[in-house]
Amino acid sequence: MQERLDTPLISIIIVNYNGLHFLEPCLSSILNQTFKKFEIVFVENGSSDDSAGFVREHYPSVKIVKTGKNLGFAGGINAGIRIAQGEFILTLNNDTIVDPHFLEELQKPFLQDPRMGMCGSKMVLPDGRINSTALCISRSGAAWDRGMGEPDHGQYDVAEEIFGPSAGAALYRRPMLDEIGLFDEDFFLFFEDVDLAFRARLAGWKCMYVPTARVVHIRGGTANPGSDSAVYYGNRNTIWYVVKNFPTRIFALSLPWILGRNCAVITYYFLSGKFLTIIRAKIDAIKGFPLMIGKRRCINKNVQSRTIEKWIQTWSRVPKT
Repeated sequence: MQERLDTPLISIIIVNYNGLHFLEPCLSSILNQTFKKFEIVFVENGSSDDSAGFVREHYPSVKIVKTGKNLGFAGGINAGIRIAQGEFILTLNNDTIVDPHFLEELQKPFLQDPRMGMCGSKMVLPDGRINSTALCISRSGAAWDRGMGEPDHGQYDVAEEIFGPSAGAALYRRPMLDEIGLFDEDFFLFFEDVDLAFRARLAGWKCMYVPTARVVHIRGGTANPGSDSAVYYGNRNTIWYVVKNFPTRIFALSLPWILGRNCAVITYYFLSGKFLTIIRAKIDAIKGFPLMIGKRRCINKNVQSRTIEKWIQTWSRVPKT
């Protein structure tokens, strides 16, 4: 693909925490892109496996940012964004392999609509099943990846507007981030992309799903599903993003679903042997209410509640695993 001189630069931000074994296929697939106007910012998030040394030796064109400690996904991504030069910001998990036309396809909606703030890709698992085609949210606060675990029969091969993208492979417009703020570092891990998508929607930005931008997500480069970290941050942050972002009317109408779901998950994790973890998550979520309410007051709201409400499903779908 021949880029024009005025084609915007894409900054690819990869956060890494002890993911050395994922890096060669990930970085090599990026360098094999048909679209060439990009930079790679590799955020070394406190690893102990010399990932940065490997990147420095084998991929000298990559910019390396060392955080000195694990800042979580949100803090790591932000560290990369702060030094990035691109007008478009691609957040990419280190355990991914992108299709050669990935960047070429994913940027197209941005070039057609100046209010397009986010673009989501088609993420699939190594066995071909769907990993994510969009973020979905419900009245209970549950959020999930559309299509998770489904065999890919082409049911998500139509480009369409979605609520928001999974930050495992998502493209964001830099002016949008300048307006609404970066990822919320208090979330640390999980739901930071839901929170950012919500803030973008409240500010009036749009998101498009681009099925021709395909990426294989190996999974395992961050916290493993079902781990104590995943249970804690996922269940704490699912409350935080609701308190922070749900418009008042929607929050009031959704309260029965919110309370019901949180009671149900405590029972579920009690039976799963993670009672102390889930209780700690819910207690810390409540302790964080003043912080989230303070942030809520600072959110730029340019749309009416009904514009947001159309994206909120009454019942959540439990993703397949």
